[in-house]
Amino acid sequence: MSDVSRILKEARDQNRLTTLDYAEKVFDDFIELHGDRHYGDDGAVVGGIARLDGRRVTVIGIQKGKNLQDNLKRNFGQPNPEGYRKACRLMKQAEKFGRPVITFINTAGAYPGVGAEERGQGEAIARNLLEMSDLKVPIIAVIIGEGGSGGALALALADKVWMLENTMYAILSPEGFASILWKDGSRAPEAAELMKITAGELLQMGVIDRIIPEHGYFSSEIVDMLKAALIEEIDSLSQLPLEELLEERYQRFRKY
Repeated sequence: MSDVSRILKEARDQNRLTTLDYAEKVFDDFIELHGDRHYGDDGAVVGGIARLDGRRVTVIGIQKGKNLQDNLKRNFGQPNPEGYRKACRLMKQAEKFGRPVITFINTAGAYPGVGAEERGQGEAIARNLLEMSDLKVPIIAVIIGEGGSGGALALALADKVWMLENTMYAILSPEGFASILWKDGSRAPEAAELMKITAGELLQMGVIDRIIPEHGYFSSEIVDMLKAALIEEIDSLSQLPLEELLEERYQRFRKY
């Protein structure tokens, strides 16, 4: 098995820590909030308010399940439009009260069902990108598993984008890439090699800003390292004048 194939397998491992795990282990006093105030509550997207070493923050993330029953509840981590609209609502609330936003991303992509399209999946993702581009508080996004397609990007238009060491971030799945390019989804391992989806490759290209080393899925070292890095980065971003913060975010994504 190639190194890229190994990373892809580990990124999709069901035993990885989820957004709610990080909300519990990294933050204090996490209170989950529900609903998009339009249609309903999407279990694939979770979010709420918390404290990070005394700092008030908003935490939002895509939630995969840890077993079949949980995955059915969470739609296997594939958000519907109401999930993205819930995330947008919480980000605008964070802006109102001056709370930095931290997002955790682990999804194969947005849910492609008929109902999701009827309720405006594309518009919901585009709205998040628009709002995040001008959100007047610091944003940090962390890829904690699989970062797939626009479904991941909808929570990743941030001042800083980080990845755990054995995760992936791509415009679509290697299976989808292989199906489009060669009409053969079984060539996914070959596609993964071409796509440059690993943390090391993306850091070298400037797509992400930091790699969080991993020492097993449940290592307390990951949690401690991530918490310390978030505290340091939020303090740094919070010191920037608002105009400079927004301009740097704009330029970060314009360079692509």
